[in-house]
Amino acid sequence: MRATTDPRPLLSARGLGKRYGARWACRDVGFDLWPGEVLAVVGESGSGKTTLLNLLAQRVPPDAGTVRYALRDEAEGSETVDLATLSEQRRRTLARTDWGFVEQHARDGLRMTVSAGANVAERLMALGGSHYGRLRAAACDWMARVELDPARVDDTPERFSGGMQQRLQIARNLVTGPRLVFMDEPTSGLDVSVQARLLDLLRSLVDDLGLSCVIVTHDLAVARLLAQRMLVMKDGAVVEQGLTDRVLDDPQHPYTQLLVTSVLQP
Repeated sequence: MRATTDPRPLLSARGLGKRYGARWACRDVGFDLWPGEVLAVVGESGSGKTTLLNLLAQRVPPDAGTVRYALRDEAEGSETVDLATLSEQRRRTLARTDWGFVEQHARDGLRMTVSAGANVAERLMALGGSHYGRLRAAACDWMARVELDPARVDDTPERFSGGMQQRLQIARNLVTGPRLVFMDEPTSGLDVSVQARLLDLLRSLVDDLGLSCVIVTHDLAVARLLAQRMLVMKDGAVVEQGLTDRVLDDPQHPYTQLLVTSVLQP
């Protein structure tokens, strides 16, 4: 994690909750995410971790609580704002520029019928980029950075393997230099060898770029490799949180103990 002189959390959640009918899919979640920090949210399917991610990324509105975000100093001053108070247009701009969102299934985060280069360049165009040569050069550069052959810049994602599509989605999200990236099970469904290479790439990019990330995963090995801190969720609530190594090596809550034990057993 890169050192930072900013004393403010980048993102803060307080009492965050989402209800579907009578059921709280996520309830009373609170934490701070600091610049350059990676936070893993773990738990079984249905634990509420993806709902939490969507709340943080403003993809669904909360029924309780707040999410606050520290806007870029150079562009916005030193203001930390309640995201619910921003206009829809302002939240969309943040999502296209200062944030990234890596979908679990790369096809959901890519335009499958346009070229790989166009997928990457689209986010730069949202910032006003219009020079074809510079857009294409940036796309080729980012393809190389995620270990894709720049010579395939004109291929559509449909011609790429699943692992390559995920790498392209990562390039698409990082090309604008976001400070915060949300990731929903980024290695799910990939072969073990492909997962390992993708995790090495993610760890390198997070470190080199000083990214802050919130990563949802059911895989505790992913959490240990990428995240400094973790939240453990069950039935929509956080049952344990702390430094990743501490939580995994000395779990306190019975549910966390069960998760760790089930992974360690042959």
